[in-house]
Amino acid sequence: MTEKLPPHLLRLFVPRPPVRYAPPLDRDQKRRQGPPLEGISGYFHLLKDYDPDYVPRETPEQARLRKRAEKLVQHEKKLKEQLEQWDPHKDPRASGDPYKTLFIGRLSYEATEEDIRRAFDRYGKIVNIVLVRNKETQASRGYAFVEFEDERDMKDAYKYGDGMKVLDRRIVVDVERGRTVKDWRPKRLG
Repeated sequence: MTEKLPPHLLRLFVPRPPVRYAPPLDRDQKRRQGPPLEGISGYFHLLKDYDPDYVPRETPEQARLRKRAEKLVQHEKKLKEQLEQWDPHKDPRASGDPYKTLFIGRLSYEATEEDIRRAFDRYGKIVNIVLVRNKETQASRGYAFVEFEDERDMKDAYKYGDGMKVLDRRIVVDVERGRTVKDWRPKRLG
């Protein structure tokens, strides 16, 4: 194909001169002979009495696993103590009939008892509202308990109140499980 090109272009395709021969710097690998290869088994007798005072240290991975196990044991001990102290039936703040009490979660931290009353008044007469607050700062914890006068009103609020908005925040409602469900524990206690 290149023979059909004009001579001024054919000059661009002229091959270069062959590469100059240079003798190899090393012998052929098949003929090469280095020092003989030996195992290290002949030196094991030196390692037996190398350092009699050596005490192996804990590796970082072993230290991490040990600390994790210690924290887990400490956490389980703390949970067990808190679980022994937790008794919802003897709580002085939990008053009224538990079957008429509704739990409200995911509340806005700015929500007050009046906001909750306005939202749940439509389901029936409310006897008591307990907005759970931090003991030191008195800031809202984001959940509350609403006690209705009639159990049917509580069931209506449970049925229709889930997902409604209070102060532009979607809430979740549930029955009070601490005093109504046997062997129920809050999430913080496992």
